[in-house]
Amino acid sequence: MNASTPLYLQLLGFFRQYSRARDWRHLKTLGWMVSALIGSGKLSLPAWEPHVSSKATQAQSFERRWRRFLTNKKINVEHIYLPLVMAALSKWKNQRLSLAMDTTVLWDKYCMIHLSVVCCGRAIPLLWDVLEHESATVAFSNYERLLRKAKWLLREYDDVILLGTYN
Repeated sequence: MNASTPLYLQLLGFFRQYSRARDWRHLKTLGWMVSALIGSGKLSLPAWEPHVSSKATQAQSFERRWRRFLTNKKINVEHIYLPLVMAALSKWKNQRLSLAMDTTVLWDKYCMIHLSVVCCGRAIPLLWDVLEHESATVAFSNYERLLRKAKWLLREYDDVILLGTYN
């Protein structure tokens, strides 16, 4: 038995409990991907192979599986990810919740706007959007939708503060 199997089973249990994914196979693949990511400590698809129990015998088979998952148009990330984050945040309803908003330019072509929850010195992504935009400075109209959605998601939290930078 592979050492990552107990972790995979635990992750799969969380995914099944909290996500609204329509296809059970998507959750299984995601469970293997996350457990392999944790086990390998790398964002490299080939490095995940030793951390997965499967009938596949070639590394190529694993990589094809991951790539199919990552490009599958039927997978709604929001239906899988948001319920997990909201379940984690549910323990903090009586504490101040700090949100950090930041932008990152990728390949001098895209701007990623991300809104994260700050916890223990780490930023946990809550919402994000990617624009075809060459600068990290974006107009309010580009991130207003994220703020409105965050306001709705965090409507039961009494003390929320938004952290950001002003250029």
